[in-house]
Amino acid sequence: MSLPKNKTITLEEFYQLREESEQLIEYVDGLVYMSPSPSTKHQRISSRLHAQLFRRLEGSECEVFHAPFDIELKDKGMEGTKIVIPDLSVICDKSGFEENKYVGVPTIIFEIISPSNQSHDLVFKLNLYMQYGVREYWMVNPLLQTVQVYVLDEPGQYRQQAVAKEKGNVQSTILPNFEVDMEQLFA
Repeated sequence: MSLPKNKTITLEEFYQLREESEQLIEYVDGLVYMSPSPSTKHQRISSRLHAQLFRRLEGSECEVFHAPFDIELKDKGMEGTKIVIPDLSVICDKSGFEENKYVGVPTIIFEIISPSNQSHDLVFKLNLYMQYGVREYWMVNPLLQTVQVYVLDEPGQYRQQAVAKEKGNVQSTILPNFEVDMEQLFA
């Protein structure tokens, strides 16, 4: 089965497609989105963030998961099926774990932007995560060596909390004492 071109497919067809493919694919309301294979730089950044988050969260009620791990976004009042594969997810509500995925809304999501999927992460996923109530969204851009952090405010809209380029530190508003040194992240 090949990837459909702007044609909706059923959830069953999506899972069949995934079984037959080596590619990371996501599913949003019948449409399939293909993720590019991560670059070496992408993997290094992901590993550094994962290690730091793992150490920070050890002994807490929250856990960090790295791609590939399915997140099926579910929230009261929201319709449709949305299965995404964030680069890193911090999950504090453990009630949504299933054998091969998490069903619910992660507390924090990190996406490391690739040149071929910039608009998908910068626009589409930002709006999707905001609609579902992801409390903090980090966008890490290796090409520009920037980190943007968006925090959900009371009316349910993202406001940009922090932007850092190349130097300095970026801090989470949700996780006390979680801070990223930009020079170490992009080293």
